[in-house]
Amino acid sequence: MKYKCLVLDHDDTVVDSTATIHYPSFVAYLEENMPERLGDYNLEIFFKKNFDPGVIALFRDELGMSEEEMEREEKYWIDFVERRIPHAYEGIREIIADFRRRGGIIAVVSHSFQRYIERDYRHNGLPMPDVIYGWDIPKENRKPSPWCILDLAEKYGISPSEILVVDDLKPGYDMARAAGADFAAAGWANDIPEIEDFMRENCDYYLKTVADFKLLIGE
Repeated sequence: MKYKCLVLDHDDTVVDSTATIHYPSFVAYLEENMPERLGDYNLEIFFKKNFDPGVIALFRDELGMSEEEMEREEKYWIDFVERRIPHAYEGIREIIADFRRRGGIIAVVSHSFQRYIERDYRHNGLPMPDVIYGWDIPKENRKPSPWCILDLAEKYGISPSEILVVDDLKPGYDMARAAGADFAAAGWANDIPEIEDFMRENCDYYLKTVADFKLLIGE
């Protein structure tokens, strides 16, 4: 195989979660705490803000949340996620299982908590990853830092060039580039031209559908 390790993002790459969980949670939080900002964010804008500059910058810099307010929003989001499990995209399970059968390493690097990633994998009948780097790791090691990729390479005795990162957002792209790993953009969660244009222009692969992902990994 060209790649010995797949590094998968979780939300909107393996499971359909922004449209069904994270955006509704965001809207519900605004309704209760910042009703004057409700009209500023539809789903497309929320996708764009997650892509760049990222949700933390959205909360801190655009919405002007203090650290205390951001902690309160995180607790609100956790309560929302606790009660809702996203569905995996059709075809993802087969891709992961086939890659595992051929001896590949499955890793997850995500801004979701490890316990929710494991729960979602179990609920959707997905092969459990070999290693998960979630929101639980020290914040300086979270993507876009290259730390997770470099740690994987050292842990399994492989080169970053033998790792393929699959992610729908720019922090995953930045992480892969900084570590020297190839990057495939997962484009099946939305149809936003600005995001697709950036990914097509800058990434090693642009995968519009899960079927495109299967074809790439099947090489």
